[in-house]
Amino acid sequence: MSSSGLGVVAGAELTEVVRRAGADHVEPTIAGNLAVRDGTGWRRNEVYAGQRFPSFAVLVPGDLPLLNTELGTVRSYFASVLPIVRSVAEPGATIVFGSGTARNAPDGMAGDDALRRFAEVVRTARDVAAENDLLIAAEPLSRSETNVLHTVEETVAFLDAHDLAGVGVVADLFHIRNEGESFDVLRRHGDRIGHVHLSDPDRRPPGTVDDVWREFLAALHDGGHRGAVSLECRWAPDADTAEAEIRSALERVRSVAAAARTATA
Repeated sequence: MSSSGLGVVAGAELTEVVRRAGADHVEPTIAGNLAVRDGTGWRRNEVYAGQRFPSFAVLVPGDLPLLNTELGTVRSYFASVLPIVRSVAEPGATIVFGSGTARNAPDGMAGDDALRRFAEVVRTARDVAAENDLLIAAEPLSRSETNVLHTVEETVAFLDAHDLAGVGVVADLFHIRNEGESFDVLRRHGDRIGHVHLSDPDRRPPGTVDDVWREFLAALHDGGHRGAVSLECRWAPDADTAEAEIRSALERVRSVAAAARTATA
């Protein structure tokens, strides 16, 4: 784990809780949280004014169907929202492009056509992000969440086939486990991993269900990944219990990361 450290994906309501729990950073969600609707456009949620973040999640709202909306409209969305992200982003911050509902291929769209269209969308997002000193990382998602791109292996091949240089791949343990993908993919493609999300099954905090997350982090380390990790979990609804859960999860993950650093020193 690099100096970017260990963060937590959170909306505005949990930001201070996450900080009190001792996370190195918060990873805000974008659509409907950092960027809120303002008539037909988008504006910044001023709760975030004056802050800086190294990564962001939930790029596109579910009601913007990316694969059957005119590309100019899609570009307009990115052109409106990514400057908002830039206003609170550290230089070169990473945006996780998951947004499974938004990227679903509509009924009747062939698989190859869906991938070609999604490639156009990702290229557009990448280019507008670059104009704002931001990076895009494509996230493979479980089949229950989207019908386009489900595994790390598939996403690496997709980016290569469509010449999408500069776009990383998100390794999310929740989705990797749901899809039954081997952790060997993380060793083979460690240099392609642009961001990491961590949780136990059912988005429980790591270490509350089983210890598979330890194997996952070890495989990432073996593959050469030294970037930041964000916990993407369901936390207790009350702030005090959530803070305790987050603090405990951070301590568990940090102990494993520290051991890995010592072993390779």
